[in-house]
Amino acid sequence: MRQSPEPHLLHLSKDKKLAGIMTNPLPTLAIQKNIALKLIGSIMSQQLSVKVATVIYTRFLALYDGKQPTAQQILDTPAATLRSIGLSNAKVGYVHNVARFTVDEKLTDKKLIKMDDEEVIRYLTQIKGVGRWTVEMLLMFDLCREDVFAVDDLGLQQAMMRLYKLDNTDKKAFREKLLKLSKKWAPYRSYASRYLWAWKDTKQE
Repeated sequence: MRQSPEPHLLHLSKDKKLAGIMTNPLPTLAIQKNIALKLIGSIMSQQLSVKVATVIYTRFLALYDGKQPTAQQILDTPAATLRSIGLSNAKVGYVHNVARFTVDEKLTDKKLIKMDDEEVIRYLTQIKGVGRWTVEMLLMFDLCREDVFAVDDLGLQQAMMRLYKLDNTDKKAFREKLLKLSKKWAPYRSYASRYLWAWKDTKQE
């Protein structure tokens, strides 16, 4: 007996252009532990190449003997120590902000898992230095939510411009067009986004 395709594949394949780039299966994601630390890691990696971000994060863990630190340990780490691993003043502040929020709010993975997507976004963007895009990536890759569409992600915008032959001259109209296209993919917009990123990274000009 043939196994039927996964629901997201059946649904997204209705978009013929998207179906044309869904050639390889996506890597399987699993819900991560210690979400607050994942948030700190994503702040550290902002505006850096993957290679540089990995080096900095490895140095960060080395401050705690290679183990994952608690929020309180991070909060107790002097700013000068965090700067010494290659973080800017602003990022040091943001890292401490997340750690302080985690301690003050008694933030646990369980608490976040119980919230819906918009609740998680509203809750975590209270932290100075944490923007909507950062939380959207957390929802998609660490909490494994299936219906996230980060409309402001540059890579997604570039992929959709190319695939759907869109004009981005009028920024407002372009954004509306992206949102309209993405609505067809609900409730599997995370999968669609991941296919678009993968296609953009491998597509030859």
